Amino acid sequence: PAEAAPASPASPSHPLPALEPLEPAAASLPALDASDTRVRETLAVLAPAVSGPAAAWVRPERLVRRFVATVDNLTAERAPTAQWPVHPTPPRFLVDGGEADAHIAPANHARYAAAMQFVRQLDVPQAARQYRQHYALFQQAYEELGYPGRYFNDRLVGVIDHLLQTPEPATPPRVQLMPVRSTVASQQPWVRYQFVDPQLEALSAGQKMLLRMGVDNTRAIKAQLRAFRAAITAQPAQ
Repeated sequence: PAEAAPASPASPSHPLPALEPLEPAAASLPALDASDTRVRETLAVLAPAVSGPAAAWVRPERLVRRFVATVDNLTAERAPTAQWPVHPTPPRFLVDGGEADAHIAPANHARYAAAMQFVRQLDVPQAARQYRQHYALFQQAYEELGYPGRYFNDRLVGVIDHLLQTPEPATPPRVQLMPVRSTVASQQPWVRYQFVDPQLEALSAGQKMLLRMGVDNTRAIKAQLRAFRAAITAQPAQ
């Protein structure tokens, strides 16, 4: 049986623009638990890279729920990779320099080539239309996450605004290995890097992700985020 739609939250700060006359009604949506095929098909249309090299980058199940949970976690200290709608980027995190002057290696930015192909190919106006058409699914997933009566689009816009505030260092940020209180050598030391600058280290999980991707990639992502934000709310970004 189809899942019941959640109650509409009252007085959202960032209400979605109304559906255009030719856009299909929400009544044609699949149930949230059966929405993965629709989401993957939609992604393949929005950015052809998803049906090419980046196809394996997208996880196969619970995509709407994963997206909503990850959005909600991006402003926190950590965003658990187990909840991401995509697989973590291979291979390992890369640094240059010795122990005293280690910094994010320029080669590290190339790890995100498939993700950036998707970002740059993304048809933002069409993505916004698809988001509006499928919004009931995102809202249901958000309420199930523990926010009954809260409006997911408000949260999404707030997270976008937060990510747009990510600093863009003029030089690759310095990093250092976190100390480990253990006599057993770490098998994955590259997951223990933290930023030397305490202001960068204090940033959210989402902002640190952008820092690790490099300034050029960050600027490309920010440009798409600004465009998407403009398409899902009438209020401009600060």
